[in-house]
Parts: sequence; C-alpha cells; structure tokens
Amino acid sequence: METKEFEFRGSVMNGFLMLFVNLAVLILTIVGVVQSIIMLDATDGSQGGWLLGLCGLMIIVNIIMWCGHMQLEPNEARVTTWFGKYAGTFAQTGFFWINPFYGTKKVSLRARNLDAEPIKVNDKTGNPVMIGLVLVWKLKDTYKALFEVDTQTMASNPNAVGSDTKGLMNALENFVRVQSDAALRQVAGQYAYDDEDTKTGEPTLRSSADEINEQLEQKLDERLALAGIEVVEARINYLAYAPEIAAVMLRRQQASAIITAREKIVEGAVSMVKMALDKLSSEEIVELDDDKKAAMVSNLLVVLCGDDNAQPVVNTGTLNH
Repeated sequence: METKEFEFRGSVMNGFLMLFVNLAVLILTIVGVVQSIIMLDATDGSQGGWLLGLCGLMIIVNIIMWCGHMQLEPNEARVTTWFGKYAGTFAQTGFFWINPFYGTKKVSLRARNLDAEPIKVNDKTGNPVMIGLVLVWKLKDTYKALFEVDTQTMASNPNAVGSDTKGLMNALENFVRVQSDAALRQVAGQYAYDDEDTKTGEPTLRSSADEINEQLEQKLDERLALAGIEVVEARINYLAYAPEIAAVMLRRQQASAIITAREKIVEGAVSMVKMALDKLSSEEIVELDDDKKAAMVSNLLVVLCGDDNAQPVVNTGTLNH
C-alpha cells in the first residue's frame, strides 16, 4: 500500500551546540537588563530604555529558541507539521534542535503486546466457543497513524494526544483491539472446533493451529494497514467450548474416548483368543469341537474384556460332562 510518509527535510542542528548558544544568549540578555537598569539611573536614560526594550525582545526570542530542542531514543520518532501541513518524520537518535515553529508529535516505533480477552463466537458448525488471541504489533507508517486514523477521539484522554506519546499509543491500541476482535470473529467462523463427528479431515480450530494463526495474521494485516500498523505475530492463545455446552461436549469426548479404548481392548482380546486356540490345536494339548471352542471363546472374551477381575471356577469333572 502506498505511503505518504517521508523523512523530515528541514534544518536540523546539533542540540548541544544550540544549548550552548541559547545559554550564551540568556546570559547576555541578563547582563543587558542589568546594564540598562544602570543606564536608566544615569543621565542617559533614553539609551537605557532602548537597551531594556531590546533585552525584552531577546528574552521572548530566547524562550522560543528553547522550544526547538528535542531528544529521541532508539525506536522513537517525531512527526513534524508546518502550521498544519505534514513536514516529514524525524527518526534520528540523539539530541537535536529544529525550528521551534514546527509542530512535533512524538510516537513510539517499539513492539507492543496485546493480550485480548477471550470472546464468544460461533464456529463453522454453529457451536459457541471461547477464543482469545495474543498479538505483537508495532507502528510502521507514522503518517497513516496520525492523519488517517482519528486517534483524537479514540483516546481515553483526547487532550493528551499530540502532547503525550502514551495518549497517542493508547488510542492506537484501542484501534488494534477493536480490529483484532473483528478479525478473530471472522477467522473463527470459517472453521469448526473439531471434526470428531464428521471425520472429514478438514482444518479445525483445534488441529490446525498454524493455518489458523496464518489466516488471523493475514486478516489483521489487512485491517491494521489503514493505521500504518505492522503485525509482527498473531496467534490464538485460548480455545475452549462456551460454558453452556462445555459439560455436554466433555461427556461426548469421554464417550468417544471410552469407545476408542473398548475397540482396542476387543481387538487385543480377539487376537489373544485366536492365539490360544491355535496354540492348543498345534500342540495337540486338547481337542475341542465347535461347541467347546465357542464356549471357550465366550469365556476368554468375558475375562479379557471385563472391567472387573474374573473369578475362576475350578472344573473337577471332565470335558465330556
């Protein structure tokens, strides 16, 4: 997306040099005021008056000159305006002095976290789920952030925007929070929570975390580009059924787990019964007709598949009775 941001092209001077100049002017002005007072007390009062007026003008100029100092730390920037017109973004680190008639707004380019509270959404199958995300973002385009998004009315304290970096960044964070909520609802509605019922193999919220996070990051990039915000990372950090259906879904999952476990038990039991019959037949330990085999199979399956321990019954007779 095209950007209107450009680097500040105005005159920039070393802040420490201008600090020395301003201090020197201030000292000379004070000396001039003292000298003008002395001259007013003397016979040459007219010259003293002119000198005092000049010193008063120098004091006003000196106060204005002090307003041109600015200090920038790493990953900070100043957005400058010339009587309402965008004049560029100044992002050099250090202590500088620019024309004090430039308006400046300080912004932070550092990465920020957003840990969104879980929200209730309906998945693809209509089930209500609770889903939350964590987002890492940072400001990339200062022009869009200040002049294409109404941060003034979004801020909790509108009067702080422009004079306080915290107020501006909090306003942008509110924008990110609202757009993150909308993007999360959009992405979550495209996928089912799981596919335990359908077994279609389609991506779900539970099984396809990487794909969901990629989709979420893409949607957020599209929405936050308007404010010049770059998404560093976005991922789902909370996923659960909504409280009203959580108990029912838990019983369903428990039932599914029990069925799966039973299938494994039966599969193993049948294998063991087959092995026992083959062993008895190959080693000619005992000859069993079909009825005896059926009875033996039944007894072994009961023993192997039962939840309780089997109680043995000792047969003191013969197999013919």
